[in-house]
Amino acid sequence: MINITLPDGSVKQFDSGVTPHDVAMSISEGLARNVISASFNGTTVETKTPLTTDGALVLFTWNDKEGKKAFWHSSSHVLAQALQELYPGVKLTIGPAIENGFYYDVDFGDNVITDKDFKAIEDRVLEIARGKYEFTMRSASKAEALAMYKAENNPYKVELIENLEDGTITFCDHATFTDLCRGGHIPNTGIIKAMKVMSVAGAYWRGDEKNKQLTRVYGITFPKQKDLTEYLELLEEAKRRDHRKLGKELDLFAFSQKVGQGLPLWLPKGAALRDRLEQFLKKAQKKAGYEQVVTPHIGQKELYVTSGHYAKYGADSFQPIHTPNEGEEFLLKPMNCPHHCEIYNTKPWSYKDLPKRYAEFGTVYRYEQSGELHGLTRVRGFTQDDAHIFCTPDQLDEEFKKVIDLVLYVFGSLGFDNFSAQVSLRDKENRDKYIGSDENWEKAENAIINAARDKGLNTVVEYGEAAFYGPKLDFMVKDALGRQWQLGTIQVDYNLPERFDLTYKGSDNELHRPVMIHRAPFGSMERFIAILLENTAGNFPLWLMPEQAIILSLSEKYENYAKKVLQLLENHEIRATIDNRNETIGKKIREAEVQKTPFMLIVGEEEEKNGTISVRRHGDAGKSNQNMTVEEFAVLVQEEIDKTLKTFQV
Repeated sequence: MINITLPDGSVKQFDSGVTPHDVAMSISEGLARNVISASFNGTTVETKTPLTTDGALVLFTWNDKEGKKAFWHSSSHVLAQALQELYPGVKLTIGPAIENGFYYDVDFGDNVITDKDFKAIEDRVLEIARGKYEFTMRSASKAEALAMYKAENNPYKVELIENLEDGTITFCDHATFTDLCRGGHIPNTGIIKAMKVMSVAGAYWRGDEKNKQLTRVYGITFPKQKDLTEYLELLEEAKRRDHRKLGKELDLFAFSQKVGQGLPLWLPKGAALRDRLEQFLKKAQKKAGYEQVVTPHIGQKELYVTSGHYAKYGADSFQPIHTPNEGEEFLLKPMNCPHHCEIYNTKPWSYKDLPKRYAEFGTVYRYEQSGELHGLTRVRGFTQDDAHIFCTPDQLDEEFKKVIDLVLYVFGSLGFDNFSAQVSLRDKENRDKYIGSDENWEKAENAIINAARDKGLNTVVEYGEAAFYGPKLDFMVKDALGRQWQLGTIQVDYNLPERFDLTYKGSDNELHRPVMIHRAPFGSMERFIAILLENTAGNFPLWLMPEQAIILSLSEKYENYAKKVLQLLENHEIRATIDNRNETIGKKIREAEVQKTPFMLIVGEEEEKNGTISVRRHGDAGKSNQNMTVEEFAVLVQEEIDKTLKTFQV
C-alpha cells in the first residue's frame, strides 16, 4: 500500500500502481471524467501513470492552469501530425504550450502556409481528435532516437537528442504519430472538440538569427465549441480596447520615429491624466509620511556597479555617456534605488529618525530590443512611482503592511477589484543569479509571507520570480477581459543597504544596517495607464477623466451662455470645454461619445432662458436628457466621484 496526500491535506491509502485517474474515481465519478492531467510530488504525470511510492498528488481539470497546459501541449502533437500528413516531408522541431494555446515550429521546405490553408489544417486536427487516440509515453535509447530522426533527415530533432542524456529520452505516441516529448498529456485526443489556427509567423531555430528561419504555426483548442466562440469574441473586444488604438482616438499619447522607438510623447490630455494620477498618489503618500525627492536621469557607472544593476542590466543598457574627462563615464538611470540610497547616505541617522520614506516619480531607461517594444506596456523610457523605505528590522512588518494598505487604496480608487498577490521567491535550484546571503534572503522572504498572511491577502507562491536583490510581493490584477497583469510591487531588500554601507545608530549606540523596502503601486506610469485604458475601454473613473464634461451649444447664438456655464463649472472645479462649432448637435454628440466624455451639457434657447443645462450621459443613447442647474450638476458629479475616490486613511 502507498499513501497519497491530496491538496486538502487528507491522506488516502491505495495499492501500489494506482493511477491518478483511479484516485480521482475514488473521490467521485464526475471528477474522474474531468481530470485531464496531474502532478505527483511536483512532477507532471499522465492520468494513467502508475504511482508506486508515497507522495503528494494534485489533479488538474480544464479549469486549472496546469490542465490547460497539458491540453494545449497535447494539441500541439495533433497539430504536428496534421501538418505532417498535409505537407509530406516537412521537418518538425518543437511545439510547446503557451499562455493561450500553443505553437509548432516547422521547416516547411518549399511550402508556404497562408491563412487560406488554415481551414484544412483545422479540419484535419479535429478529424484526428475524433479518433479518441490515447497518448502513450515510452522510453527510447539515445541511439534509437538518433537513428529514427536521422532516417527522417530531421537535423532539428537530432540536435535536440544530441544534447540529452541517454536514459532520459522519451517519446509520446498517438494514432500513427510519434514525437520526442518529456510528457504531460491529456488522456486522449477525443477531449479536443474545437480548434483554430490563429496565425503563422517566422521564427529562427532556437531563437538565433544565424539559424534557419522556420514557420511558427500558432493554434488554440478547447474542450467545447462554445469556449472557442467566446474566446474569439474576447479577442475582438481586446482589439477594440487596445490601448494603442484608444490612446490615438483619445489624443493621449503618440510615438515619433524621429524621437525614437519606445519613447512615448504625452499629449496635453495624456499629460493631464498622468498628472492627476501623480497628484492622487502624492496626496496619499504625504498622509502616509513620505517625503518627495528628485534625482538625476543619469549616474556615474560606479553607482550602478556598486548597486549590482550594471552587472544585471549592463548588456541591455544604452551605450555609456562619455565626458571630455578621461575615464569619466555616465549611464542613463536604469533604476531609482541607487540614487535613493545615496540620499539616505547624506547624513548619519539614529533609530529614532527611522523610518525614512523617500518617494519619487523617477524616469528610468532600459534598452529593449525593437521587436519587444509594444505601445506603452514595453518602452525604453518609463516613469516609476518609486519609493524606498529605510527602517529598522523591528519596523519592517508594520511598514510592509502599510504599503499593502496603500496599494489596496490605489486599486480600489481605480476599479481594480479582482486581484491576487503573488509571493515571488528565489529559484529553488539556481541561486547564482541572486545577490546577498542566504540568511538575509530567508529573513526577507519570511517577512513578506507573514505580512501578506496577516493582511488576509489571496496569495500564490512563485519560485524563481524574485528580483535579483530580494523577494517581492507582486499584485496580479485581472482586467475586464479576464487577462492577468502584474500591477504594483513591494520588495524587501537586505542587500543594497550592505552594498551602499547604509547605517543607523541603534539604542545600544552601535551602528546597524537598515532594511530597505522598494515599492511602486502603479509599477510604471506608462504600463499602468495602458492597462487602465484597456480595462476601462477609455471610460476612466470620473475623477480621473481629462475632460469630465463638454458643453454643446445648439447654435452660435448661445455661445455667451455656454461660456457662462463653463465659468460656473470651473468654479466647482469641474473640467469642461465648449464645442460651439457650426455643426449639427447630432454630430457634436457623436464626436463626444467617441471621446468618451462622461457628460454632454446641451445649451440652447430654453436652457438660457431658465438658467439650466440639459445633461446627457455618455452611452445613454435613447434615454431622455436631464434638465438641471449647474449647481445641481456639480452635486451629481461630486456624488459620482465619491463612489470611487475615497480618502486615504492612515
